[in-house]
Amino acid sequence: MESRLSTTPFGRRSLTLAHVASQVIAKTRPLEKAVHKWNIFRAICTAKNALGVPERALAVLDALLSFHPETVLTGEGLVVFPSNHQLGLRAHGMPMATLRRHLAALVDAGLIVRRDSPNGKRYARKGRSGEIEFAFGFDLAPLVVRSEEFEALAAEVEAEARALRLVRERITICRRDIVKMIATGIEEGVPTQAAGQGPADWAEIHQLYRGIMARIPRSPTRRALEPVADELSLLADEILNLLETHIKSQNMSGNESQNERHIQNSNPDSPVDLEPRFPESRGGGLEIVPEPKRVPDGSFPLGMVLDACPDLIDYSKGGIANWRDFLATVAVVRPMLGISPSAWEEAIGVMDDVQASIVVAAILQRGEAITSAGGYLRELTRKAQAAEFSLGPMLMALIGSRRREKKRA
Repeated sequence: MESRLSTTPFGRRSLTLAHVASQVIAKTRPLEKAVHKWNIFRAICTAKNALGVPERALAVLDALLSFHPETVLTGEGLVVFPSNHQLGLRAHGMPMATLRRHLAALVDAGLIVRRDSPNGKRYARKGRSGEIEFAFGFDLAPLVVRSEEFEALAAEVEAEARALRLVRERITICRRDIVKMIATGIEEGVPTQAAGQGPADWAEIHQLYRGIMARIPRSPTRRALEPVADELSLLADEILNLLETHIKSQNMSGNESQNERHIQNSNPDSPVDLEPRFPESRGGGLEIVPEPKRVPDGSFPLGMVLDACPDLIDYSKGGIANWRDFLATVAVVRPMLGISPSAWEEAIGVMDDVQASIVVAAILQRGEAITSAGGYLRELTRKAQAAEFSLGPMLMALIGSRRREKKRA
């Protein structure tokens, strides 16, 4: 007499159409089809989000596969029948309630099919020859039938991850190029307007850059990042065009001046100026940043400050190795943020130059959250004068925010 495979689950568990669909899929498995169980398991792990399978359920599936004696899943005998105690041990000591919940998740996802016995126990019956004639437990047949589906989903997930990685790299390169080109434009006094067109100054270009960066969500996807990468690429190209145009105009002016000097010097009556001249100051250049007299008592380590405000490093020439580099980089950033000289003088009058520079770095790190950098600096200066402001909580809040963002990513 032939044994009948169960269709409905034992006990209070209800039957759903999804369960019936999984059983139909299991029946369509060709007996000659064979798949490597660990290759399929890796594909399912990669596509777990698309399949709606939690990570701990994958640990249960791993344990179930380990109870199948063969590496290749094929033919008959794909039902495994471990007890909950044995299964829990192989699932790294998972509690029984958690184990049952994740087994149900695997069944609902169509990865396994329940083959419950009349009393709900899992076991196998053997024939006179000692071979298993039928078994009650979990059928692994859906893994064989849907193997191509799992592999295709895994390939899509991997392709999407690669595309996201590439667009992140593109944004990183554009960010680095833009901030360094803006710093060069300020240092060299490169004009930003041509024939009355274009942005008013480098501070406006920097604000435009910060506005683009502010649109990056906390948990960015490829679709959200691609428009940002396109805008940053266009902005980088425009800034590079400004610098190249300035270089060409400087070269032309230099050639004209050289020709003029050649004509003047060809006159034997004109005296030759042998006295060297001091180089002329360039408009819009950086102020000379003195070495801080000393790091104030109770100040924070430079490494901690850079951990809280890493965006400042993008504006440095060759990195920030000491406080002098830090102050020089802040001097580049201040005009970009629109901080007036008077607001800066008030800040260093109340705080020392290092602490005031740390505040500016923190303002830069907070980005578009601060609408008026100069007004915010004046407010913090007023609070510092009244002993109502301390750098410690600000830096720790920035560090905590960055760590939370890393966890979300």
